[in-house]
Parts: sequence; structure tokens; C-alpha cells
Amino acid sequence: MSFSTDVKQELSKINNLANKELVKAELIGYLLTANIDVIGKKIKFSTESEYNINRFAKLLNNVAVQDYKIEIQGKTFAITANKFEFCEIENVNNYYKICDSISDFINAEILQKAIVRGTFLGGGSANNPEKKYHLEINLSCAKSAKYINEILKEYGIEVKTLEKESGVSLYIKDGEEISKLFAFIGANSAVLKFEEVRVLRDMRNNVNRLVNCETANLNKTIDAALKQIEDIKYIKSKNKFNELKEGLQEIAELRLKNPDATLAELGRMLKNPVGKSGVNHRLQAISKMAEELK
Repeated sequence: MSFSTDVKQELSKINNLANKELVKAELIGYLLTANIDVIGKKIKFSTESEYNINRFAKLLNNVAVQDYKIEIQGKTFAITANKFEFCEIENVNNYYKICDSISDFINAEILQKAIVRGTFLGGGSANNPEKKYHLEINLSCAKSAKYINEILKEYGIEVKTLEKESGVSLYIKDGEEISKLFAFIGANSAVLKFEEVRVLRDMRNNVNRLVNCETANLNKTIDAALKQIEDIKYIKSKNKFNELKEGLQEIAELRLKNPDATLAELGRMLKNPVGKSGVNHRLQAISKMAEELK
């Protein structure tokens, strides 16, 4: 199963069906998603998750909506119910487009969590965090997206909005924000798994950055050493090596014999050791002479 399916399976097992207000709130979340179709007097919800379709059916049963039909088309499950049977939930016309009374109905944190959970179950997806951080919830319209966005913002969860032909989606590409959303909707096992992967992934990225930095520094050191050796050999080819001061000749010979040594290591090899800056100064003097001879 995919990571997204695992999360929905966990959410579908949350035992809050005895509380009708929470059931209504979660149903509201489902009904705000882009996976809801209103066909005449029917409302149809489609999903590829068997756990999800069973959850939706249980929610309907718990608000006395029993006249529904479940169909299977390939990998897709679809549940169809009469729209008028949702009157107990909506209390206004065109509820599926978001009624203005939703904010009055959903005014407690536990109910807000239920509605967001419903939107993720109904229209959400999450990538495997081992590959990339991406969570998305597809909603029916801009008003739906704005409402859910405001709930999440209230609890410090930052999402971005993307308009699509089929509606509007809220998405998150930040690992910490995704983890916060999972915790908010009650996917506690998903939070633990996600955080474990995130810690390992961030650690791996930090190691890679350090390795890349070390590699870049090493390449830079090697390139500089090769240039220094080239300059010294050029001066010798022009029979000008003996014109270098004794200190420059000493560092030049050390560089030729120790092409892999760092400046600090070369400085310690001198008869009268000097620091890295002193070695660098001498090698620059040699390089300047080579340039003048060219």
C-alpha cells in the first residue's frame, strides 16, 4: 500500500462514530472535496480506497442516511445517496458548495479537526516522505479552500493554494507542516512514521551537504596545487629557478615533492615553520614570477 493509503486506513479506524456532531463534521469535510459529484438529486462520492468507502458508509449510517448504493468500477469505489437525505446536516440549500452557516456549526476545535479529517479522507493525498514532502487536498471550489485554509491557519498550519480545472487544492511541501497536519487530524501513527523518515532524511541531507562541501574544498585545494606545480616547473624550464629567494626555493621544492599537502602541512615542513598565510604568500610570489615570464 502507498503511504497515503496507510494514512487513510488509520484515519478510517478512528472511533468517534457515537458522536453525531463529529460524524456530521467529518461528512461536511467529505462533501467539500472535489471527489463529490452532484448529479440531479444524487450525491456521489468516489475513491480507490476500500477503507475510505467503508468509512463514508459508516458516517452515513450514523446520521440516518441509509438509502445509498455502493458500486465498484475497476479500482474505483463509488457511493451514491439521495441529496435530500443530507438535510439534517446542511440546514441550508446548496450545502455541497459550502453554506454560510458552516462557521456557526463548526465552532469547536474537536469539530474543526473532524471536518479537516473529512477533507483529507475525501480528497487528500500524501507522498511517501522518503521520496519527497508533498501533501494535497483537492476541494470543490475556492470558498471551500478558503474555509479549510482559515481553520488550519488558526492552528498554525501553513498551506498554499493552487487553482485547478476541477476545483482548488491546498498543498504543503514542508515536512514539519505536513507532520503538524497529520497530528491535527488524528493520524498519530502516520506522524511517528513521518517524523522517523524526516529525521533520517534530514540527517542524510546534512551528511551529503558536508561531503559535498568537503569535496568542493578538496577539489579547490587540488586545483590550486596543480597550478602551483605548473608555475614552478615553468620557472625551472626558463632556467630562472635559481633567481628565486631561498625561502621561495624551499617552498617550491616542498610543493613539488608533496603535491597533495595542504598549505598548513607545507608550512610545518619548512626549516623555519610558518603558518598557512605565510606559505600562501610565498606561493603567490612564485606564481607572480611565472606570469611575468610568460
